[in-house]
Amino acid sequence: MHLFMPAFFYLHVCTHAMPAFLLVPCAFMPHWHFCSLISGTSNLAVCIYVCIFVPMSCHAMPCQRLVDADVAEHGLPRQSLTPLFACLLVAHGHLILLLLTGSTFLIWFGPTPRLAVADPDLIREILLSRAEHFDRYESHPMVRQLEGEGLVSLRGEKWAHHRRVLAPTFHMENLKMLLPFIGKTVVDMAEKWVTMADPASGEVEIDVSEWFQIVTEDAITRTAFGRSYEDGKAVFKLQTQLMAFASEAFRKVFIPGYRFLPTKKNTSSWKLDKEIRKNLVTLIGRRQEATDDERLQGCAKDLLGLMINASSNGGRRRQPVSPISVNDIVEECKTFFFAGKQTTSNLLTWTTVVLAMHPEWQERARQEVLEVCGAHDIPCREQLAKLKTLGMILNETLRLYPPAVATVRRAKSNVVLGGYHIPRDTELLIPIMAVHHDARLWGPDATQFNPARFADGVARAAKHPTAFIPFGLGARMCIGQNLALLEAKLTVAIILQRFEFRLSPKYVHAPTVLMLLHPQYGAPVIFRSRSSSQTPDHHL
Repeated sequence: MHLFMPAFFYLHVCTHAMPAFLLVPCAFMPHWHFCSLISGTSNLAVCIYVCIFVPMSCHAMPCQRLVDADVAEHGLPRQSLTPLFACLLVAHGHLILLLLTGSTFLIWFGPTPRLAVADPDLIREILLSRAEHFDRYESHPMVRQLEGEGLVSLRGEKWAHHRRVLAPTFHMENLKMLLPFIGKTVVDMAEKWVTMADPASGEVEIDVSEWFQIVTEDAITRTAFGRSYEDGKAVFKLQTQLMAFASEAFRKVFIPGYRFLPTKKNTSSWKLDKEIRKNLVTLIGRRQEATDDERLQGCAKDLLGLMINASSNGGRRRQPVSPISVNDIVEECKTFFFAGKQTTSNLLTWTTVVLAMHPEWQERARQEVLEVCGAHDIPCREQLAKLKTLGMILNETLRLYPPAVATVRRAKSNVVLGGYHIPRDTELLIPIMAVHHDARLWGPDATQFNPARFADGVARAAKHPTAFIPFGLGARMCIGQNLALLEAKLTVAIILQRFEFRLSPKYVHAPTVLMLLHPQYGAPVIFRSRSSSQTPDHHL
């Protein structure tokens, strides 16, 4: 006789999205099957689960029955899924449920019911027209360890204050000053690829998912630290190590409280976090001691300088919220590193992959780049703005492979949404990837790569203007959107100038969610220089 695990106990299999945990609404899974999924987890962890959390889950059943009754009363769709569907949810959960139940349905997130909303009209209400009724939900502690307690996690007046302070960093005129530095980093990368090429064939195989992280890390380091670039680079190197520990933990089953145990990896993670904070506090102290004239020497407004200025002025002005503290600055730096590095590197990776899959679009984009920017020069801001085809390709890549596959909001008060009475504190999940792949919004070719759908702009690409939300919508739209798109456009343009490329036979198409959507087995691509005698122009 097997023990059974209620579906509302969650497995931390993939990430914090799609959804963050394995969601199995109203299904049961044998414990022996559960154990087969957790080969990477210690025997101690399994014993703790079996001895403690299985009995605890039985006490949650009355909660499920109450919600079931409420679901029936309001007529919300919900689905009883077999263990087979439960496993499919790991990779395609939101899309499967969307197809099975319609645009609004109920799912379980651990012991908490969530209302999944895939109706564009309702999404617009949640994120834009009635956003004051909804707030970002509190991230899981493991997620916050990576992304920091910065702009992504903050809520209310403190979030609004930080957003106002940081906004000038991401104004286009400010980002324009960073283009020469980002361009040089990409050109240096391209030159290394040329030197790595096989002399006979002139080709080189590159895992772009790894190399693009170098480019994006350089860009966000300059954006965050400006003239303190070298010191900031050392700090972010430690953050990369911390991210490796956290990513490994995300691949295993999540057991509440396990992160507090003094295991070898937990101890190493704690030491890294402490070292990061120590280095950032030292760097902040040096910048605080600088005179006003010295702060302006960096030209571009960097995130660190703006935060320090706000913390200095906050003590002399009456503020509706507490002034920005040193700890706030530390957390914002952590947030910016995580969000800026991973999202943009993933966009670059998927764009390169789809262009390698579709040589006709690769050639169209290349001809546009050569016509507008030339064959050697690093494109400037004005030239990048004219690359319409490349912009369409980036948008289609963001549609098929959005950085975040879902976002969650929490009802701040009782509210009526689409005829449903939503109680206060109800969590609402917006399955971005499912919306982006919905044939009812994008047509029968919704799963196909077709940049031409964006020929008349984003607003007309689908049957509803809110069907495309890779960076969110409304006041909480990603603050780094301009930087991500500018960096991606510049990087791809430089690569198209210098290389032709195709997928390696080793490539396996396996989009996987680990915090963000990335290729599970990497992205090996074969590059061939367009001209072996071509010498990239370093004139900036």
